[in-house]
Amino acid sequence: MSRLTPTLRQLAPRHAAPAPLAAPILAAARLHPVPRRAVHTSPARQNLSPAPRPHLLPEFSLKDKVIVVSGGARGLGLVQAEALLEAGATVHCIDRLPSPANDPSSGFSQIYKRARRELDTSLTYHQSDVRNVVELNKIMENIADQAGRLDGLIAAAGINHETPALEYTPDEADRMMSINVTGAFMTAQAAARQMVRLKQKGSICMIASMSGTIANRGMYAPAYNASKAAVIQLCRSLAAEWGEYGIRVNTLSPGYIMTQMLQSLFDDFPERREIWPSENMLNRLSLPSEYRGAAVFLLSEASSFMTGSDLRIDGGHSAW
Repeated sequence: MSRLTPTLRQLAPRHAAPAPLAAPILAAARLHPVPRRAVHTSPARQNLSPAPRPHLLPEFSLKDKVIVVSGGARGLGLVQAEALLEAGATVHCIDRLPSPANDPSSGFSQIYKRARRELDTSLTYHQSDVRNVVELNKIMENIADQAGRLDGLIAAAGINHETPALEYTPDEADRMMSINVTGAFMTAQAAARQMVRLKQKGSICMIASMSGTIANRGMYAPAYNASKAAVIQLCRSLAAEWGEYGIRVNTLSPGYIMTQMLQSLFDDFPERREIWPSENMLNRLSLPSEYRGAAVFLLSEASSFMTGSDLRIDGGHSAW
């Protein structure tokens, strides 16, 4: 090291001149100060979506995209449908319930009106059961024909039923699989057929669950857990087949979500109100709104190189 020291000192003068680009950059910063962003705190302003800003990442924009959401009449499907609308998409919801757009007190009705009045887009409802494959394909074809395109799908239709494995009947197990697995499969197939027909790339998000990867402690739902594991594997298989058409397929696996259905479950099993939040790393349950960003990410060009993947959002529940 002693022989190298003089050489290194000669290569590094004591008073090196500053980099030539440093001064222009600093000068530019002084000449063009960044304005402070205004913060709106009025209640009226808080209820409105922020106006689009040019510096937002364009990859997350869904402007002019046409997207279908199955199971979109309420719950997580409806929350994600609103997020897609806010990102600029035209959204079609499919659900088995009678049209909630006719009920002025429903969340769907309020979002339906907001889409036209505030967001300059549209939300359309189609009543159908995902087990009715013929009708499902007709709906997808009509949507694609009217718009001349079909860009994406969120397959969120599904059910849950908690029964100990020793008490499950074949009919109960078949119903779970027919809606959660076959229904999701046929919905994705119907959407992909239109994308292939129109020679258009697209993105499909299938709602799975952390229960497709783990067995929930203290919750006896073997058929539900198996159905969500099947959805995760189905996603990988569809992604492998449809990648050549430019169709991406991913799953979103939520943790426990604080919904009206879960609240009813807590009424029957009050001890779970304390136990379930403690089983994840954030010590709380998630809200439906915390999956809005994931929906936009998976349906937009922001995830353009992502397919065959499972996006798990469970507060660290599965990472212990």
